[in-house]
Amino acid sequence: MTTLTRNTYRIFWQHAKRHRLALAVIVLAMIGANAAEVWVPTWYQKLFDALVQNDFSKFDLMVKLIIGAGVAHMAAWLAWRIFHFTLSFFASRTMADLVNTCFKYLHDHSYNFFSNNFAGTLLKRVTRYERAYEIIIDKFTWDLGQTVFRFIFILAVLAFVNWIFALILFVWSIFYILFQIKFSLYKLKYDIARADLDSRLSGRLADTIANNVNLKLFAAEKQEYKSFQKLNRQLDKVRKWTWDLGGISDAIQALLMIGLELVVFYMALRFWRDGALTAGVFILIQTYLIQLFGRLWGLGYHIREIYEALADSEEMTNILITPHEIQDGPDAGELKVTKGEIKFQSVTFGYYKNKKSFRNFNLAIKAGEKIALIGPSGGGKSTIVKLLFRFHDIQGGKILIDGQNIAEVTQNSLRHNLSLVPQDPILFHRSLMENIRYGRPDVADEEVIKAAKLAHCHEFISGFPDGYETYVGERGVKLSGGERQRVAIARAILKDAPILVLDEATSSLDSESEYLIQDAMQTLMQGKTVIIIAHRLSTIMQMDRIVVIEKGKIAEEGKHDELLKAKQGIYQKLWQIQAGGFAQ
Repeated sequence: MTTLTRNTYRIFWQHAKRHRLALAVIVLAMIGANAAEVWVPTWYQKLFDALVQNDFSKFDLMVKLIIGAGVAHMAAWLAWRIFHFTLSFFASRTMADLVNTCFKYLHDHSYNFFSNNFAGTLLKRVTRYERAYEIIIDKFTWDLGQTVFRFIFILAVLAFVNWIFALILFVWSIFYILFQIKFSLYKLKYDIARADLDSRLSGRLADTIANNVNLKLFAAEKQEYKSFQKLNRQLDKVRKWTWDLGGISDAIQALLMIGLELVVFYMALRFWRDGALTAGVFILIQTYLIQLFGRLWGLGYHIREIYEALADSEEMTNILITPHEIQDGPDAGELKVTKGEIKFQSVTFGYYKNKKSFRNFNLAIKAGEKIALIGPSGGGKSTIVKLLFRFHDIQGGKILIDGQNIAEVTQNSLRHNLSLVPQDPILFHRSLMENIRYGRPDVADEEVIKAAKLAHCHEFISGFPDGYETYVGERGVKLSGGERQRVAIARAILKDAPILVLDEATSSLDSESEYLIQDAMQTLMQGKTVIIIAHRLSTIMQMDRIVVIEKGKIAEEGKHDELLKAKQGIYQKLWQIQAGGFAQ
């Protein structure tokens, strides 16, 4: 058993034991039902022994034997009903708990984690995890558990009737079960490979669907199809081999069952010849063999299904046992922002071990100050914002907000006090009302509409047939870039966080929309500490300070007019290019 398999069982058990009473009822009902069903043939054995004697004086006894069998049947019926309804409650509740755990733990992973995983692949891992639990709990209750109890009770009755038959069955069953377990373990590595290829194929499919426009723009449908087809062929090859292994297992277990039946019948005939076995016992043994073969025939299949389910679940288990990259400290408190002062003190950070984006980086932003970060692409502007939001942990130094180290406060309280309007806003496939209200879900509709008016998106929202109840499509694709940007600004206005970050917030707006939004931006920025990342320099001329970032360092800083006077300065060069340098 692999470490991941043990962890899967551990996680499943942690959720199952929350409902101990239901689990106890399930086990007791299963024991009772199987005991009653195994007891039924003993009544019929006595009945047949009486019948072959042709003694009509035993008619009343035969009636009592039939009544006894009927009572045993009804006891089994009642136990099965209790078992079924309790298992439905238990499995449903546990699956819901398990999915909640997956949702919570998954979303607590870092920004970096989601950057390195396909959304479609993660979705499939969660759904397969839930399905794997359902399969395993069904197999352990409906199949394996009942097979074990049925086997124990049959063995006990046979030991009482004739210990030799019990011994033959016991030895054969040990060999049979060991074969099934060994064979299933051998097959497990191929099941894991199949699950991995299946996830990769799903991720590739999701990636091409999400980037369908690129396929068309680059006429890349053929090459993407070839790549998908190649991966699908690998999956097909592994999947076929796992199915062939299942067929081989079925063939071997059929031979084992045929051998057992022939040996048992031969021994039964010898005992019958010697007068040590009645016709009723002969029928009893045959009945038990039929019951056992029905259970054991599926045993190998059930074991293989369990291992396949475990293989399907191991990817999600790996996510659940992987510690979160960004964690709140054990004594983390709530961030309290009274002024909005930000300080980067001797910050060292790098995405890779041997390559640092910042070394001893220092930047102080006064409370209420509005600064712009500009500079060449890759200089570190967006990284500063990611570190401020604590999407990554720094390797040295401190980031302080009003004197509080952001690594020592809760992530939720930190981000509650920050607002971001990104360059490419991503909206939920929900109504516009829900999207704008997202930062403050408890506010009234009137406040949402007020924020929408300030962001100049009330006009186009009112033009939709469903108004604020219009659904925007996945990632907001039903809206234009400018409309999405204005919705994001409305969301930031409504959130009203004391620190505001604008990452190319007007880059998707046409000239008319940009003009409309300027007033809203001024309203949004009032009384806040503001960081603007911009390439379009015309949008930052009025900032209190412009900070030029190059290669992880502050190359220049000052007001617009001051930086223009710097001889051969970076800002001056950028300004000349945007103001007409290309024409010169």
